[in-house]
Amino acid sequence: MNQEIAETRTRPDGGVRNFSTLLSSTPRGARLARLLAVNALRNWGLPDETASHVVAELAANAATHGRVPGRSFRLTLYVVGATLRIEVTDTRGDRPPVLREPGTGAESGRGLFLVEALADRWGVSEGRFPRKTVWAEVDLAPPEPGPESQEAP
Repeated sequence: MNQEIAETRTRPDGGVRNFSTLLSSTPRGARLARLLAVNALRNWGLPDETASHVVAELAANAATHGRVPGRSFRLTLYVVGATLRIEVTDTRGDRPPVLREPGTGAESGRGLFLVEALADRWGVSEGRFPRKTVWAEVDLAPPEPGPESQEAP
């Protein structure tokens, strides 16, 4: 498998949490990206539903539109404060993603619309040639108060 060892870092003081891995630019690599992201988020005690959908779409785009035979894509997750940043970097900097309406009968082409709907912010950053990074940020909701944190009447 074309994958390096995933690296996860969590600071004891709850500061920046970081996960990064290199995956093959294939449908299998895209599926693995989602599974690894969910695992990292659960290990950090963070909600994973929204982020897993965003990772799935960005990784699928990297494997489909950013694919160069023999080259991988990188998935990076990190949390700073109350924001989760998801980054997918591929080697097709010459193909920036375009948000455009798919045809009525189209069976694909809606991934970036899902990212736009689910993420609080998203965009594209140029990297060292020939790379580009498509990123999305998800604001993490503050934990809901439990019964022990509510004051008695």
